[in-house]
Amino acid sequence: MKRIIWTTILIFSLIVPANGQKKKGGKVASQPQKSIVVLYENDVHCAVDGYAKLAGLREAIADTAYVALVSNGDYVQGMTVGAISKGQYVVDIMRALPYDAITLGNHEYDYGMERMFQLLRQVPAPIVCANLYDVKMGRTVFAPYVMKRFGNKRIAFVGASTPTSMETEAYAFRDDEGNIIYDLQVKDIPTLVQQAVDEARRAGADYVILDSHLGEEVTNRNSDSHLVVANTTGIDIVLDGHSHAVIVADTVMNKVGKPVIVSQTGTKFQNIGKLVIAPDGKMTTELIPLESVTAKDAWVAHVTDSIHAMLEAQTSRVICQSEVPLRILDDEGNEAARMGEMNAGDIVTDAYRIMTGADIGVLNSGSIRNELKKTGDLTYGDMLTLLPYDNYIVVAEVKGSTIVKMLEKLVSFLPKPDGQFPQVSGLKFTTRVADHSVSDVQVLNGATQQYEPINPDRTYTIATTKYCVTDGGLHNTLQGCKIVLETKKTYNEIFIEYVVDRLKGHIGQEYAQPQGRITVIN
Repeated sequence: MKRIIWTTILIFSLIVPANGQKKKGGKVASQPQKSIVVLYENDVHCAVDGYAKLAGLREAIADTAYVALVSNGDYVQGMTVGAISKGQYVVDIMRALPYDAITLGNHEYDYGMERMFQLLRQVPAPIVCANLYDVKMGRTVFAPYVMKRFGNKRIAFVGASTPTSMETEAYAFRDDEGNIIYDLQVKDIPTLVQQAVDEARRAGADYVILDSHLGEEVTNRNSDSHLVVANTTGIDIVLDGHSHAVIVADTVMNKVGKPVIVSQTGTKFQNIGKLVIAPDGKMTTELIPLESVTAKDAWVAHVTDSIHAMLEAQTSRVICQSEVPLRILDDEGNEAARMGEMNAGDIVTDAYRIMTGADIGVLNSGSIRNELKKTGDLTYGDMLTLLPYDNYIVVAEVKGSTIVKMLEKLVSFLPKPDGQFPQVSGLKFTTRVADHSVSDVQVLNGATQQYEPINPDRTYTIATTKYCVTDGGLHNTLQGCKIVLETKKTYNEIFIEYVVDRLKGHIGQEYAQPQGRITVIN
């Protein structure tokens, strides 16, 4: 009931004066014409040290312009500070910033809907999302937009969240019986966005900004930001997220041929986005590298430092020593684990196969969230940085023919990176990018320690996360497979047990390079 009341307040409080303007006689006092600056971030993924600079930049600009601050999703998950507190530490920091609008990324759903509601209730800023529906109530969970006034201009911030979350975070949208209780696509996304835009225009918006976590990549749900622009009218600019792209200003034509800018800042505070709306209405965007920002907000920095101190106390315990870095990126910074085998994938999936006694270990590469470049002592915090989610390890029975179909699906996105690309143990295969074929699939014989051709009629056991079997991971290719063991241990706990008990606290040269389990032929 508290959540419903809170949501209702947002819906009926859509017009909010910004920048502390005082009213006289029920009317907004006249203000000198100044530019409006909207600072924006997306896909911070727990890189919390950037928030003090974001707030400091806002303060510096506020001396000469009206300033708004928006977040375009994916803030509570991605590193240890999020994982160990289930998002609480990140929200504690975000509460110290004067956000004008916040929308939802797919990773806001990671801890489940009720946890998301608990966290967002603490944020003193409007949460906007035009497409998250409560199925039972038949209405949006959050306000589709919020209106803010800057001088004599009113800006509507419309929110949109990628509907692909209903596959990648499927567990958050269903009850225990598998029924959909929250829906991100009751209608096509352009239709839902258009409804919110039209409503905002009727309410008197001079400008409409789409705070989007839709991304640049075309999906089977037809919901990328470019497609939304091309099928709508009335949006002035899109501040985007989700695909981690660095885009100063793409120009996309809307439904009636009007150019609309789409911008995105990258990820983990690579940049802070800056939109300037001049008094004549002209809009320009730029990306400011975080390292070039010198201003810091003292209070936000204090909160962040306090969080770091608590985190250090919880995570400083040394787990093991490593001779090698555990990599998921190539030397150019590309997400190589989402396109091929990497040594971090090898050791992690070895842990799941060996510690459960399964025939095969498999994990979607997106679950290995960060790499560990350092060698020497690795702490508990490092382990959570590598594997930050609350995913539990299970063992499922899977026919050989289903495994082959799974691999065919998971390589079908090559040469584009995909977070569901598999990292494997006890399994070898070859794929050709040109036709996405899969061949020479082999399974390790536990008795002989030799690889043998997969038997399509045999049932094998696969150790992976429950997310990969029942909750949308691996593109639902294991949906319906029988779970024969639930370990009740998270995927980072089992990895730690493997390193400590089986590797005797030492990661050696055997994991220095990928071990040739996946051959990708271009």
